[in-house]
Amino acid sequence: MITSDFTLVLATGNQGKVSELQAMLASQQATQSWQVRPQSEWNVPEAEETGTTFVENAIIKARNACLHTGLPAIADDSGLEIPALDGAPGVYSARYAGEHATDQDNIERLLADMSSIKQRQARFHCVLVYMRHAADPTPLICHGQWHGELLTHPQGDHGFGYDPIFYIADQQCSAAQLDKAAKQQLSHRGKALSQLLQHIAEQA
Repeated sequence: MITSDFTLVLATGNQGKVSELQAMLASQQATQSWQVRPQSEWNVPEAEETGTTFVENAIIKARNACLHTGLPAIADDSGLEIPALDGAPGVYSARYAGEHATDQDNIERLLADMSSIKQRQARFHCVLVYMRHAADPTPLICHGQWHGELLTHPQGDHGFGYDPIFYIADQQCSAAQLDKAAKQQLSHRGKALSQLLQHIAEQA
């Protein structure tokens, strides 16, 4: 049962994801009475992402947050899939250019890998997992997708990750050129979160 004093932990250390998810949750009437707080407030150590799918990694991160806080948690695992690269960078999107790569490092490596490839279709994926507790046998799992194509150079100053090189044809701009409201509506994360909030509300 979800009550007015419900606290939900965001199981991520990625500040871009924290900001984006908090803004999305705050904009939903259903969550106005909830406290949505990042796992850093409990000094939760980062989970080792040993899964080979977005679903596996999201479950790992959600369970880790539940274990360390004793609270329900939402975990996000997301990334960019390029069919021309056999699905890469996929689950390795955040560390495509190395374990401690920056967003810029990852973008530069991806653009280099795509430099001679004409087929530039791309898909963002976001899997959100909600676990009531660490032993939750039936976590809620939602999946959102966002279709676009890769630019040859970055455009825009908003967003994070691969947003500057992800082009949305019907918007005629990159994800990094969208305002927050538009991105919330269109993005893979926004779609997954809408699904998740609906499922959580049904449990209230």
